[in-house]
Amino acid sequence: MRWDNLPESNNVEDRRGDDGGGRGGFPMGMGGGGGLGIGTIVVLGLIGWFLGIDPRILIGGAEMVGGGSHREAPAQSQQSGQRGSPNDEMGKFVSRVLGSTEVQWKEIFAKDGKTYRAPVLVLYNEVTNQACGGVAQAAMGPFYCPADKKIYLDTSFFREIERRFRGCDVGSKSCQFAQAYVIAHEVGHHVQNLLGILPKVQEMQQGLSKVEANKLQVRVELQADCFAGVWANKSDQRWNLIEPGDVEAAMRTAAAIGDDKLQMQARGRVVPDSFTHGSSAQRQRWFDIGLKQGSVAACNTFRTQDL
Repeated sequence: MRWDNLPESNNVEDRRGDDGGGRGGFPMGMGGGGGLGIGTIVVLGLIGWFLGIDPRILIGGAEMVGGGSHREAPAQSQQSGQRGSPNDEMGKFVSRVLGSTEVQWKEIFAKDGKTYRAPVLVLYNEVTNQACGGVAQAAMGPFYCPADKKIYLDTSFFREIERRFRGCDVGSKSCQFAQAYVIAHEVGHHVQNLLGILPKVQEMQQGLSKVEANKLQVRVELQADCFAGVWANKSDQRWNLIEPGDVEAAMRTAAAIGDDKLQMQARGRVVPDSFTHGSSAQRQRWFDIGLKQGSVAACNTFRTQDL
Protein backbone atom coordinates (compact mmCIF):
# COMPACT_ATOMS: atom_id res chain seq x y z
CA MET A 1 0.00 0.00 0.00
CA ARG A 2 1.39 3.37 -1.04
CA TRP A 3 0.30 5.74 1.71
CA ASP A 4 3.11 8.32 1.88
CA ASN A 5 1.29 10.66 -0.50
CA LEU A 6 -2.05 10.49 1.27
CA PRO A 7 -3.18 13.76 2.89
CA GLU A 8 -2.89 14.01 6.66
CA SER A 9 -5.93 14.57 8.80
CA ASN A 10 -6.01 16.84 11.82
CA ASN A 11 -9.08 15.00 13.12
CA VAL A 12 -7.07 12.48 15.13
CA GLU A 13 -7.46 12.75 18.89
CA ASP A 14 -4.48 11.05 20.48
CA ARG A 15 -5.17 9.75 23.99
CA ARG A 16 -2.45 7.12 23.97
CA GLY A 17 -0.39 9.01 26.52
CA ASP A 18 -3.24 9.09 29.03
CA ASP A 19 -3.02 6.97 32.16
CA GLY A 20 -5.41 4.16 31.26
CA GLY A 21 -7.64 6.55 29.36
CA GLY A 22 -8.78 8.32 32.52
CA ARG A 23 -10.22 6.16 35.27
CA GLY A 24 -12.65 8.52 36.89
CA GLY A 25 -16.21 9.41 36.12
CA PHE A 26 -17.44 6.79 33.66
CA PRO A 27 -20.73 4.94 34.18
CA MET A 28 -20.58 1.50 35.76
CA GLY A 29 -23.89 0.03 34.54
CA MET A 30 -25.80 -0.42 31.34
CA GLY A 31 -26.33 2.82 29.47
CA GLY A 32 -30.04 3.43 29.12
CA GLY A 33 -31.24 2.98 25.57
CA GLY A 34 -27.90 1.90 24.07
CA GLY A 35 -24.19 1.49 24.73
CA LEU A 36 -22.50 -0.98 27.04
CA GLY A 37 -21.43 -0.34 30.59
CA ILE A 38 -18.23 -1.71 32.09
CA GLY A 39 -20.17 -4.39 33.98
CA THR A 40 -21.64 -5.71 30.74
CA ILE A 41 -18.23 -5.63 29.07
CA VAL A 42 -16.75 -7.69 31.88
CA VAL A 43 -19.57 -10.26 31.69
CA LEU A 44 -19.25 -10.57 27.92
CA GLY A 45 -15.50 -10.87 28.28
CA LEU A 46 -15.88 -13.74 30.73
CA ILE A 47 -18.43 -15.47 28.49
CA GLY A 48 -16.08 -15.11 25.56
CA TRP A 49 -13.18 -16.55 27.56
CA PHE A 50 -15.29 -19.49 28.73
CA LEU A 51 -16.62 -20.30 25.26
CA GLY A 52 -13.37 -19.63 23.49
CA ILE A 53 -14.87 -16.69 21.58
CA ASP A 54 -12.84 -13.53 21.11
CA PRO A 55 -14.54 -11.08 23.54
CA ARG A 56 -14.34 -8.22 21.04
CA ILE A 57 -16.80 -10.08 18.80
CA LEU A 58 -19.40 -10.40 21.55
CA ILE A 59 -18.87 -6.87 22.78
CA GLY A 60 -18.72 -5.26 19.36
CA GLY A 61 -21.83 -7.10 18.20
CA ALA A 62 -23.78 -6.15 21.29
CA GLU A 63 -22.63 -2.54 21.03
CA MET A 64 -23.78 -2.15 17.46
CA VAL A 65 -27.06 -4.04 17.90
CA GLY A 66 -27.71 -1.83 20.90
CA GLY A 67 -27.41 0.98 18.43
CA GLY A 68 -25.09 3.28 20.31
CA SER A 69 -27.27 5.71 22.19
CA HIS A 70 -27.67 9.19 20.76
CA ARG A 71 -27.83 10.72 24.21
CA GLU A 72 -24.95 12.92 25.27
CA ALA A 73 -22.35 11.55 27.65
CA PRO A 74 -22.38 12.87 31.23
CA ALA A 75 -20.11 15.86 31.66
CA GLN A 76 -17.76 14.03 33.99
CA SER A 77 -17.11 11.31 31.42
CA GLN A 78 -15.91 13.70 28.73
CA GLN A 79 -12.27 13.28 27.87
CA SER A 80 -10.01 14.67 25.20
CA GLY A 81 -6.47 14.18 24.02
CA GLN A 82 -4.08 16.03 21.76
CA ARG A 83 -5.81 16.90 18.49
CA GLY A 84 -3.94 16.93 15.20
CA SER A 85 -1.69 14.61 13.22
CA PRO A 86 0.50 12.36 15.43
CA ASN A 87 4.25 12.21 14.85
CA ASP A 88 4.88 8.47 15.33
CA GLU A 89 4.76 6.03 12.42
CA MET A 90 1.49 4.35 13.39
CA GLY A 91 -0.14 7.69 14.17
CA LYS A 92 0.95 9.08 10.81
CA PHE A 93 -0.44 6.04 9.01
CA VAL A 94 -3.81 6.35 10.73
CA SER A 95 -3.87 10.11 10.09
CA ARG A 96 -3.17 9.68 6.38
CA VAL A 97 -5.74 6.92 5.90
CA LEU A 98 -8.31 9.07 7.68
CA GLY A 99 -7.26 12.07 5.59
CA SER A 100 -7.83 10.13 2.39
CA THR A 101 -11.33 9.16 3.51
CA GLU A 102 -12.07 12.83 4.17
CA VAL A 103 -11.06 13.83 0.64
CA GLN A 104 -13.06 11.06 -1.02
CA TRP A 105 -16.25 11.37 1.00
CA LYS A 106 -16.21 15.17 0.79
CA GLU A 107 -16.21 14.88 -3.01
CA ILE A 108 -18.86 12.15 -3.06
CA PHE A 109 -21.18 14.15 -0.80
CA ALA A 110 -20.59 17.38 -2.77
CA LYS A 111 -21.62 15.70 -6.02
CA ASP A 112 -24.96 14.93 -4.37
CA GLY A 113 -25.34 18.46 -3.01
CA LYS A 114 -24.49 17.43 0.54
CA THR A 115 -21.82 18.52 3.01
CA TYR A 116 -19.51 15.93 4.53
CA ARG A 117 -18.53 16.52 8.14
CA ALA A 118 -15.53 14.37 8.97
CA PRO A 119 -15.46 12.21 12.12
CA VAL A 120 -12.81 12.39 14.79
CA LEU A 121 -10.72 9.26 15.24
CA VAL A 122 -9.64 8.61 18.81
CA LEU A 123 -6.40 6.68 19.31
CA TYR A 124 -6.13 5.17 22.77
CA ASN A 125 -4.42 2.47 24.81
CA GLU A 126 -6.51 -0.19 26.57
CA VAL A 127 -9.40 1.96 27.83
CA THR A 128 -10.89 5.42 27.37
CA ASN A 129 -14.19 7.23 27.90
CA GLN A 130 -16.75 7.33 25.09
CA ALA A 131 -20.21 8.80 24.63
CA CYS A 132 -22.18 5.66 23.76
CA GLY A 133 -22.34 4.45 27.35
CA GLY A 134 -19.55 3.01 29.49
CA VAL A 135 -16.02 3.05 28.16
CA ALA A 136 -14.11 1.99 25.07
CA GLN A 137 -11.84 -0.97 25.69
CA ALA A 138 -9.27 -2.63 23.48
CA ALA A 139 -11.24 -5.90 23.71
CA MET A 140 -14.15 -4.21 21.90
CA GLY A 141 -12.11 -3.73 18.75
CA PRO A 142 -12.50 -0.61 16.60
CA PHE A 143 -16.00 0.91 16.61
CA TYR A 144 -17.94 4.02 15.70
CA CYS A 145 -20.00 5.90 18.28
CA PRO A 146 -22.93 7.81 16.70
CA ALA A 147 -23.45 9.93 19.83
CA ASP A 148 -20.16 11.83 19.53
CA LYS A 149 -19.42 10.95 15.88
CA LYS A 150 -16.05 9.51 16.82
CA ILE A 151 -14.20 6.36 15.79
CA TYR A 152 -12.39 4.59 18.62
CA LEU A 153 -9.26 2.62 17.79
CA ASP A 154 -6.70 0.85 19.90
CA THR A 155 -4.17 -0.11 17.24
CA SER A 156 -3.33 -3.33 19.08
CA PHE A 157 -6.26 -4.67 17.02
CA PHE A 158 -3.98 -4.49 13.99
CA ARG A 159 -1.72 -7.09 15.59
CA GLU A 160 -4.77 -9.27 16.14
CA ILE A 161 -5.49 -9.10 12.40
CA GLU A 162 -2.05 -10.56 11.73
CA ARG A 163 -1.62 -13.03 14.55
CA ARG A 164 -5.05 -14.17 15.71
CA PHE A 165 -7.26 -13.69 12.66
CA ARG A 166 -4.44 -14.27 10.14
CA GLY A 167 -5.94 -11.67 7.87
CA CYS A 168 -2.53 -10.99 6.36
CA ASP A 169 1.01 -12.31 6.62
CA VAL A 170 2.72 -11.05 9.78
CA GLY A 171 5.00 -8.12 9.01
CA SER A 172 4.01 -7.91 5.35
CA LYS A 173 3.42 -4.54 3.73
CA SER A 174 0.01 -5.72 2.54
CA CYS A 175 -1.09 -5.76 6.19
CA GLN A 176 -1.27 -1.98 5.98
CA PHE A 177 -4.06 -2.16 3.42
CA ALA A 178 -5.95 -4.59 5.65
CA GLN A 179 -5.55 -2.08 8.49
CA ALA A 180 -6.75 0.74 6.24
CA TYR A 181 -9.80 -1.36 5.32
CA VAL A 182 -10.69 -1.56 9.03
CA ILE A 183 -10.48 2.24 9.38
CA ALA A 184 -12.45 2.79 6.17
CA HIS A 185 -15.15 0.40 7.42
CA GLU A 186 -15.62 2.47 10.59
CA VAL A 187 -15.71 5.66 8.52
CA GLY A 188 -18.41 3.90 6.53
CA HIS A 189 -20.55 3.81 9.68
CA HIS A 190 -20.04 7.57 10.04
CA VAL A 191 -21.22 8.03 6.46
CA GLN A 192 -24.30 5.96 7.30
CA ASN A 193 -24.94 8.19 10.29
CA LEU A 194 -24.69 11.38 8.21
CA LEU A 195 -27.03 9.91 5.61
CA GLY A 196 -29.59 9.05 8.29
CA ILE A 197 -29.23 5.31 7.78
CA LEU A 198 -28.04 4.43 11.28
CA PRO A 199 -30.79 6.35 13.12
CA LYS A 200 -33.44 4.79 10.89
CA VAL A 201 -32.11 1.27 11.41
CA GLN A 202 -31.83 1.77 15.16
CA GLU A 203 -35.44 2.95 15.28
CA MET A 204 -36.59 -0.07 13.29
CA GLN A 205 -34.65 -2.47 15.52
CA GLN A 206 -36.52 -1.34 18.62
CA GLY A 207 -39.68 -3.17 17.58
CA LEU A 208 -38.05 -6.30 16.21
CA SER A 209 -37.07 -9.65 17.66
CA LYS A 210 -33.37 -10.26 18.28
CA VAL A 211 -33.16 -12.41 15.15
CA GLU A 212 -34.75 -9.77 12.92
CA ALA A 213 -32.69 -7.00 14.52
CA ASN A 214 -29.56 -9.03 13.80
CA LYS A 215 -30.55 -9.35 10.15
CA LEU A 216 -30.82 -5.59 9.85
CA GLN A 217 -27.48 -5.18 11.59
CA VAL A 218 -25.83 -7.49 9.07
CA ARG A 219 -27.03 -5.19 6.28
CA VAL A 220 -25.56 -2.21 8.13
CA GLU A 221 -22.17 -3.90 8.44
CA LEU A 222 -22.08 -5.15 4.86
CA GLN A 223 -22.87 -1.67 3.59
CA ALA A 224 -19.95 -0.31 5.64
CA ASP A 225 -17.75 -2.96 4.00
CA CYS A 226 -18.98 -1.78 0.60
CA PHE A 227 -18.28 1.85 1.51
CA ALA A 228 -14.74 0.81 2.45
CA GLY A 229 -14.43 -0.63 -1.05
CA VAL A 230 -15.65 2.65 -2.55
CA TRP A 231 -12.92 4.48 -0.61
CA ALA A 232 -10.29 2.04 -1.92
CA ASN A 233 -11.51 2.47 -5.51
CA LYS A 234 -11.43 6.27 -5.41
CA SER A 235 -8.12 6.42 -3.53
CA ASP A 236 -6.41 4.08 -5.95
CA GLN A 237 -7.50 6.24 -8.86
CA ARG A 238 -6.23 9.40 -7.18
CA TRP A 239 -3.08 8.23 -5.40
CA ASN A 240 -2.23 4.87 -7.03
CA LEU A 241 -2.78 3.41 -3.58
CA ILE A 242 -3.04 -0.32 -4.15
CA GLU A 243 -0.04 -2.59 -4.62
CA PRO A 244 0.07 -6.31 -5.47
CA GLY A 245 -1.23 -8.39 -2.56
CA ASP A 246 -3.15 -5.55 -0.93
CA VAL A 247 -6.63 -6.52 -2.06
CA GLU A 248 -5.97 -10.15 -1.19
CA ALA A 249 -4.98 -9.09 2.34
CA ALA A 250 -8.16 -7.05 2.74
CA MET A 251 -10.21 -9.99 1.47
CA ARG A 252 -8.50 -12.34 3.89
CA THR A 253 -9.22 -9.94 6.73
CA ALA A 254 -12.88 -9.61 5.72
CA ALA A 255 -13.14 -13.41 5.60
CA ALA A 256 -11.31 -13.87 8.90
CA ILE A 257 -13.82 -11.73 10.80
CA GLY A 258 -16.93 -13.18 9.16
CA ASP A 259 -19.49 -14.41 11.67
CA ASP A 260 -19.53 -17.95 10.29
CA LYS A 261 -15.79 -18.40 10.54
CA LEU A 262 -15.61 -16.97 14.06
CA GLN A 263 -18.51 -19.11 15.25
CA MET A 264 -17.06 -22.26 13.73
CA GLN A 265 -13.73 -21.62 15.41
CA ALA A 266 -15.38 -20.92 18.75
CA ARG A 267 -18.25 -23.44 18.85
CA GLY A 268 -17.68 -25.86 16.02
CA ARG A 269 -21.01 -24.86 14.48
CA VAL A 270 -22.62 -21.89 12.74
CA VAL A 271 -25.80 -20.12 13.89
CA PRO A 272 -26.86 -17.73 11.11
CA ASP A 273 -29.66 -16.20 13.19
CA SER A 274 -27.03 -14.80 15.55
CA PHE A 275 -24.96 -13.15 12.80
CA THR A 276 -24.39 -9.42 13.32
CA HIS A 277 -21.68 -8.64 10.75
CA GLY A 278 -22.25 -11.12 7.92
CA SER A 279 -20.57 -14.28 6.73
CA SER A 280 -17.03 -14.36 5.36
CA ALA A 281 -18.32 -14.66 1.80
CA GLN A 282 -20.75 -11.77 2.29
CA ARG A 283 -18.12 -9.46 3.75
CA GLN A 284 -15.74 -10.23 0.89
CA ARG A 285 -18.49 -9.81 -1.70
CA TRP A 286 -19.62 -6.39 -0.55
CA PHE A 287 -16.12 -5.00 -0.15
CA ASP A 288 -15.43 -6.23 -3.67
CA ILE A 289 -18.61 -4.58 -5.02
CA GLY A 290 -17.53 -1.23 -3.62
CA LEU A 291 -13.96 -1.71 -4.84
CA LYS A 292 -14.95 -2.59 -8.40
CA GLN A 293 -17.86 -0.20 -8.89
CA GLY A 294 -16.72 2.74 -6.76
CA SER A 295 -20.34 3.80 -6.36
CA VAL A 296 -22.40 4.52 -3.26
CA ALA A 297 -25.51 3.49 -5.18
CA ALA A 298 -24.02 0.01 -5.63
CA CYS A 299 -23.84 -0.38 -1.84
CA ASN A 300 -27.55 -0.46 -1.08
CA THR A 301 -27.63 -3.64 0.98
CA PHE A 302 -31.17 -2.84 2.15
CA ARG A 303 -32.79 -3.32 -1.24
CA THR A 304 -31.49 -6.71 -2.19
CA GLN A 305 -32.44 -10.22 -1.19
CA ASP A 306 -29.05 -11.52 -2.29
CA LEU A 307 -26.53 -10.59 0.36
